[in-house]
Amino acid sequence: MPAIITGWGNCAPPGIVSNMDLATIMDTSDDWIVERTGIRQRHVSHVGSGDLGAVAAQRALAAAGRDPDDVDTLIFASVSPELLVPSTASLVQKRLGIKDLAAMDLNVGCSGFVYGLAVANGLIASGVSRCVLLIAAERLSWYLDWTKRDTAVLFGDGAGAVVLEAGQPDEGVLAAVMGNDAAAAEALMVPNFGTTMDRVNHDMLDLTVNFDGREIFRRAVKGMTKSALAVLEQAGVTIDDIRLMIPHQANRRIIDAVGHKLGVDPERVYVNVDRFGNTSAASIPIALTEAMEHQRIVPGDLVLMPAFGAGLSRGAALLRWGPRAEALGASSAELPPATETGLEIIRRHAEPMKARLAARPGG
Repeated sequence: MPAIITGWGNCAPPGIVSNMDLATIMDTSDDWIVERTGIRQRHVSHVGSGDLGAVAAQRALAAAGRDPDDVDTLIFASVSPELLVPSTASLVQKRLGIKDLAAMDLNVGCSGFVYGLAVANGLIASGVSRCVLLIAAERLSWYLDWTKRDTAVLFGDGAGAVVLEAGQPDEGVLAAVMGNDAAAAEALMVPNFGTTMDRVNHDMLDLTVNFDGREIFRRAVKGMTKSALAVLEQAGVTIDDIRLMIPHQANRRIIDAVGHKLGVDPERVYVNVDRFGNTSAASIPIALTEAMEHQRIVPGDLVLMPAFGAGLSRGAALLRWGPRAEALGASSAELPPATETGLEIIRRHAEPMKARLAARPGG
């Protein structure tokens, strides 16, 4: 049987940084950012991606009416894991108090949640898993150079999670596609972090994010549109049958361009990039949870989720929503209190970066 989503939850850290806040530490403005991205604010986390994911997971489990021990598979999608060894999935497992399950990390950038849906659906449909907890969590602010407005204004932190279980025929994940355009992988890359870096001379302050905005825009629109059309064809439906499209929230211009190419009514496209920025793998489940809370999805609705990310990965999933659109319960899980505002966190990170630049010849 295909997998249906039975629980959903998200978690946004309390530190909110507006465009006007960013203008106090770099050469930018609210108008400049909104015109190019549609982003007005983003969340900056004081904790790691595992903590964000654990809170989102507890909220998803409560919505599903499930205890942590009901889960037999945990998938953690992220490009900003807390550790490389062991998996952040295993750390979240421990925080949730789950004794034994299959735990794995998934690194495909902003397509992580869609890839995770495809993997979870395959595990459930084949009988390998009964109850999958899929978490997508990012602390992208950790990577950013807060002196560079071309990348620093784009990203935000947060997490989303869903619980997946077996549904009935013709509901749940009806179709999913995955792909990757490796020829342009350098267009979105953190090039100087990993086991190829020089352990002796490497300076963590030199961590950079390569981002070719024009190339990303062109390939994102093409990749998301191609993936969306593929799942529609697989399921034998048209874009007019879609009740809601929840795309990866990278940039408002990308979302609008994909919607235009697909011919979907803008009223049927869920957008929250203005309030969260690009949260990579977490963007779709964060938006999905908001859509459920706002009653934008009811049983039987067709929901389309296209995504595009680092790699350059792409994918889409098409779901027919299951028999329940109401949460069965609520969780009291919260993040530990923050001792700094979002802007204070950014300033603390930006100051040594600015000092390093000033110390360079001609700086």
